[in-house]
Amino acid sequence: MTNIKINQQQKRLEIKSFELSNEIVFNYFNKLPVKERDEKFLKAIYIGVLALMEDRISTFLAKTTNELGTELESLKLIFDMKKELFYKTTIKGSLAEDDIAEFLNNYFGEKKLKDRAVLTGNTTGKLPRNKTGDIICEIDGKEDLKIVIECKFDKSLKLGDIENKDIFTKKSDTAWSQLIEAQANREAKISMIVFDRALIDNSILKNYENVGFLPAIGFIVVVDSQRGDYSNLAIAYMLARDIVLNARDVELDKELLSLILNRIIKDINEILLIRHLVETNIENNKSILKQLEKSMLLMEFNQKYLTKFLSDGKLTKKDLLDFYSGEEVKEKYKLIETELTNNF
Repeated sequence: MTNIKINQQQKRLEIKSFELSNEIVFNYFNKLPVKERDEKFLKAIYIGVLALMEDRISTFLAKTTNELGTELESLKLIFDMKKELFYKTTIKGSLAEDDIAEFLNNYFGEKKLKDRAVLTGNTTGKLPRNKTGDIICEIDGKEDLKIVIECKFDKSLKLGDIENKDIFTKKSDTAWSQLIEAQANREAKISMIVFDRALIDNSILKNYENVGFLPAIGFIVVVDSQRGDYSNLAIAYMLARDIVLNARDVELDKELLSLILNRIIKDINEILLIRHLVETNIENNKSILKQLEKSMLLMEFNQKYLTKFLSDGKLTKKDLLDFYSGEEVKEKYKLIETELTNNF
């Protein structure tokens, strides 16, 4: 028979008899003056109910002491302030990096791995003035076996897959570019980008709800930091770790070849679009000439990297970053665009 009775009429909770054998609770109440114990007992019940009602508070509770202190009456307020601080200020970036590095190092300890996660802070990498790549994980403590992690708790970051990328638009960071850039900048074997479920663009979330793998690029990972759920990160990391430890040099990387060919196919489709424009609208000659010049430049640019890849059997991460960004062809087009504009 239960000790707790609910009085619906008076909206009261009635407890017949109650005993609790718990060292922490006993020590806390044992130190209190007798006259304060009833009041503190009621506060403890109230605070506990608030914690159960607010599911996300479990993360905060996990990071605080287990002892029932006199400040726990402010627990709900403190947690709400912490949550507001996380979502509404730029501090969420550094908080995310710290939490992820701490989680990984604890995870390595639990799994008895010799890996270690190191925050890069404000240090630049291989690329000039570039700080991309927030965390470096050294497998078995070896500096030449690295996984780089970029933390992006930012809704503005798009997926940016290469098939839909327009080189001639204003340069902006994407999940793809950050993965490639982080790997090149930190000279890592593989890269990962971590998003928070509450702070992620829909274009990414609809394709990668938990963990996603982009061949020859890296991993996309979605965590729930406010719930303290980093399980997807653990899964992705162990997959990435296996890839690094078991990777072998091959004569031809089919996935990378597929990536280049997808870009070429996209550009061929643009040329077909140009043909349609020529047949249907003579008045668009100026626009058509610009599109033709764009496509010709792109074909030469893509052919250059395809030839290099087929010749060497691989592209360096710097080559892959240059191929993705297309800065070289963009600069060439600026001169042609100016000339076409001035001559018409």
